[in-house]
Amino acid sequence: MISCLLLAAGLSSRFGSPKALAGISGKPAIVILQEKLTASCVDAITIVLGAHCEVIKPHLLNHKKIATVYNKDYLLGQTSSFQAGLRYLPQKTTGIMLLPVDYPFIEQKTFDQLVDSFVSQSPLFLIPTYKRQKGHPPIFSITLKPKFLKLNQSQGINSVIWKNQSSGVFFPVDDPGVVKNFNTREELSQLLRPERHS
Repeated sequence: MISCLLLAAGLSSRFGSPKALAGISGKPAIVILQEKLTASCVDAITIVLGAHCEVIKPHLLNHKKIATVYNKDYLLGQTSSFQAGLRYLPQKTTGIMLLPVDYPFIEQKTFDQLVDSFVSQSPLFLIPTYKRQKGHPPIFSITLKPKFLKLNQSQGINSVIWKNQSSGVFFPVDDPGVVKNFNTREELSQLLRPERHS
């Protein structure tokens, strides 16, 4: 069972309003990701909320795959939100997909490809790459859960990955969305501009 932790608890201070509600093709980022994830072969989706919880809640889909968790320690950053989600994973989870809400450009088929590859290879972790650049969402084996929960909240999740690098898989995908995220309105505007082909 592959469970996705969709992180939407951050302050979005550089963006100026919740990134989860950033408009892309007329829809909030969090709605776009929920639609793709519920249509994919991901088995369960836990949305981690924190800052701006009340304004994001109305945009959560009523779907049997979706559950929510509130991270009261959201001010401590992404690791704390990941840990909050880990504590409420469905019992049968074998793989944990980590997806920050500011990656709405990932294609649905990419989620399916990553899950299929993780299930068939059973690595300790699988990270998508696009043109040799590491992206999101990684999928981690449930066996790493105790190590993630032991992290100090000032430590990044990457610290666990680097200690176990030889047991991971870097999986090339033909989807630039895995490396497209945004922190500011300017960055989002750039991502929304049509690409120019010379």
